[in-house]
Amino acid sequence: MRRFRALAALLALGCGIVPAAAEEVGSFTNDWTGNGIVVEAIADPKVDGVTCHISHFERGFIDKLTKGNWFEDPSNASIACRQTGPITIRDIDRSKSGEEVFSQRLSLVFKSLAVRRIYDKANNTLIYVVYSRQVTEGSAKMGISTVALYNQQVSGL
Repeated sequence: MRRFRALAALLALGCGIVPAAAEEVGSFTNDWTGNGIVVEAIADPKVDGVTCHISHFERGFIDKLTKGNWFEDPSNASIACRQTGPITIRDIDRSKSGEEVFSQRLSLVFKSLAVRRIYDKANNTLIYVVYSRQVTEGSAKMGISTVALYNQQVSGL
């Protein structure tokens, strides 16, 4: 799956799409079949000083061999976002739907994992939602994390 992500990133760059980059910071197997959990760090491309960590499931070779469905990983994911430096906010989408800051494929065509940022003006907070996007049907699997913005620490708003 990691090779596939690298190929997808190269294709995206060739098409002029430059998503936020995820850096793998840890991984481990969680059963004898080689299934694992991958932990990645994602810096918000438009908000300096905010880093999100997502964890997601990656199917192992034995699981793929016994269950089929070679080119798809489950939609399960978790997210935690924190201030990791001085916050500078550039031109972000402030609409109720916010904007996608990260996406990576979980299958060849039909499924991806995405992170969306929404600005909550009333509470001066950035909200990050990790979710699975599928072409044929939506998924209720999601996670949420928030980063409170304190005026004395934030520039750009």
